[in-house]
Amino acid sequence: MKIFIETYGCQMNVADSELVAAILEREKHRITNNISEADVIIFNTCSVREHAENRVLGRISNEMARKRHNPELKIGVIGCMAQRLGNSLFQMNKNIDFVVGVDQYKKLPEIISQAEKNNSRSNTDFNPNEIYSSIQSHHYGKFNAFVTIMRGCNNFCSYCIVPYTRGRERSRPVQDILNEIEFLGKKGFKDITLLGQNVNSYNFQKTNFAELLYLANKIDTIKRLRFVTSHPKDLSDEVIDAMANSSKVCEHLHLALQSGNDEILKKMNRGYSAEQFFQIIEHLRAKMPEIAITTDVIAGFPGETERQFEDTIELLKKIRFDYAFTFKYSPRAGTKAAEFPDHIPENIRLERLQRLIKLQENITLEKYQQQIGKTKEIYVEKISKKSKLEVSGKSRDFKITVFPGSKNLIEKFVNVKITSATGWTLRGERFD
Repeated sequence: MKIFIETYGCQMNVADSELVAAILEREKHRITNNISEADVIIFNTCSVREHAENRVLGRISNEMARKRHNPELKIGVIGCMAQRLGNSLFQMNKNIDFVVGVDQYKKLPEIISQAEKNNSRSNTDFNPNEIYSSIQSHHYGKFNAFVTIMRGCNNFCSYCIVPYTRGRERSRPVQDILNEIEFLGKKGFKDITLLGQNVNSYNFQKTNFAELLYLANKIDTIKRLRFVTSHPKDLSDEVIDAMANSSKVCEHLHLALQSGNDEILKKMNRGYSAEQFFQIIEHLRAKMPEIAITTDVIAGFPGETERQFEDTIELLKKIRFDYAFTFKYSPRAGTKAAEFPDHIPENIRLERLQRLIKLQENITLEKYQQQIGKTKEIYVEKISKKSKLEVSGKSRDFKITVFPGSKNLIEKFVNVKITSATGWTLRGERFD
C-alpha cells in the first residue's frame, strides 16, 4: 500500500515518523510524498498543547472529502495524541480507522491490515522496554539526520504531558547508536543530532551521555554532532567537558530555562534554581567561549506575580541567549499545573509574552551583529529562497547563513566571512 505520513510536533516525532516508515517498508508498503495517491494517511501527532491536537483534528476533517471520493482510503492517528486519547479519538471522528500509541509501532502493519478489512483498531499499551533497537530508520533528509538515543521522560515538570504520553526513560544500546551514526555518515549525512526527551540522562550498561559523545566523536564518516533536549539539572560537568573536548560536537546548546524565579521553578518541578542555571551558563562559556545557547521561556505560569516575571526578564538580560523560544502558559489537561487554582488571565499572559519577545529580539539582533567580521564554517544545504544567486546553510553554532554561490556548493563545507546580520540570519562572502 502507498502510505503518506504527516508529522506534527518536535524532532522526536520527526524521528518517529522515519522509524514508522522503516517498519512499514520492511513489510513491502511504500511511503509516498503525494497525499493524493495514498491508500493510507497517517497523522503523527503532538499533545504538548491543546492547539496542536485541535490542529490535527481539523486536518483529519479536511480529509473527509478525499475519503468520500475514495471510500477505501484509511486514516490513522499515531504519536502522543493517540497515546493520550486512545479510543476516544474514534468518538471525536468516526472516520478514523486506527489509533496507535508510541510503543506499538511494530504492530502497525498488522493494524493497517485489519483496518483494510474495515475493522477499526486501537493499541496504546505502554511497553516499558520498547526502544526499537533492531530497526534502522528511514531518513528523509539530505543533510541532517536525527538519531534517537533514548525514549521517555522521568522528570514530570508540572506543566508537561510528555511523561504521560511517552512513558519512562529507557536508553538504546550504545553499539546500535554508533552503528546508525556510522551508517548515516556513509549515506552522506554529515550533521547528526542525537535525540531524547532528556539526553543528559542517557545511560546504557554504565555508558553515560558524556561517554557516548566521546565514542560518537570518533566516527570518521560524519563531521558534526548535535543533541537535544538537555535538562539543566542533569547537565553535568562531565558532559560539558565532553562537549569542549570533542571536535565534532558543535558549539550550540539548547537549554530550557522556563523561568528566572526560584518559586516558579519549584512549582514547575524543574529541579534547579535560577542561580544554578546561571552557573551552568558561566561554566559552558568558560569551556567554550564561542558557544551559542538557546532556550525556552514560559510567561504567565499559574501564580506568577509581576515581581516573579521581572526576575525572568532580568535573568534573560544577564544571560543574553542567542535565541529564546517564548510561550504563554497554556494549561494541559492531565498535568499537575492544570489543577493549580491561581491561573493568570489571558491578557496578562499575552502582555508578558510580548515583553519577552521584544526583549529577546533585541538581544538576538545584538548577538548576531557581533558575528560580523568573523569567519564561520557553513554546511551548505540549499539555494536561498530569496535569490537563485545565493545559497544557505548553517554554521556550527546553528546560525542560518546566506552568501553568494551556486548549487554546486550544496553538501559542501564552506568558510564564509560574515558581513551583515539580521535578527535570525547572517550574510557573508565566501572566504577561501
